[in-house]
Amino acid sequence: MVNKELKINNIYNLDVLEFLEKVPNGYADLVVIDPPYNLKKGDWDNFKNEKEFLDFTYNYLEKCIPKIKEGGSLYIFNTAYNSAFILKYLLDLNMTYQNWIVWYKKDGFSACKKKYVNNQETILYFTKGKNSTFNYDDIREPYSSKNRIEAAEKKGIIKNGKRWFPNSKGKLCSDIWEYTSVRLLNKVNGKTIKQEHPTPKPELMLERIIKASSNKKDVVMDLFSGTGTTSVIAKKLGRNYIGCEIDKKYCKLIKKRLNNVN
Repeated sequence: MVNKELKINNIYNLDVLEFLEKVPNGYADLVVIDPPYNLKKGDWDNFKNEKEFLDFTYNYLEKCIPKIKEGGSLYIFNTAYNSAFILKYLLDLNMTYQNWIVWYKKDGFSACKKKYVNNQETILYFTKGKNSTFNYDDIREPYSSKNRIEAAEKKGIIKNGKRWFPNSKGKLCSDIWEYTSVRLLNKVNGKTIKQEHPTPKPELMLERIIKASSNKKDVVMDLFSGTGTTSVIAKKLGRNYIGCEIDKKYCKLIKKRLNNVN
């Protein structure tokens, strides 16, 4: 149990601030936050101005950080512009910066003709202290040059005076992530269709985050759960999960998805 009101492996129909008030300090090994971006995607993403949005963002982050265990990790999604402010604030809260991850979506936000088309989102990766879980071997990627790697497997490649052989699991994961947006993944007959949620995240991307920064039986905290992808993947990977979602409709959908996980 988290406390007398909250139990582990549940998503609660609560406002994020109300939820965080109920979670004890030092509870989560990993926190994944997919919050409002202030892009007017719905009532939950609509703010009067930038100050109101940033005040809201700073408020939940300030309440969230104490809930993370020493050595725990935090990942937060947002636009590159918003992430610049969020990064500075997390540094002010004494969190340890690890990476500014670029998610290449292969799906621009808009067909802009006055500047470069935005085809990315940012994922900030911070830890609470320097000694954190990072399972780099579990998230290796395929090597880019198949022919070169096949040759290197036999004789190796000379690097800095030493003979290097490729790792059978692939290369180390970089901070540029290529995952096609869910909107494009779910095309029907070549046409995009309306999603159950306007801003879903790819399951494989959440799998990478959870594999990298948690171990089995660890607690993954899923804030602004949406359709519950973070919690669903956490359950599939043998982690515990707990989170919140303010919309009752999405809470019902999350429960259905979680019940379908064996």
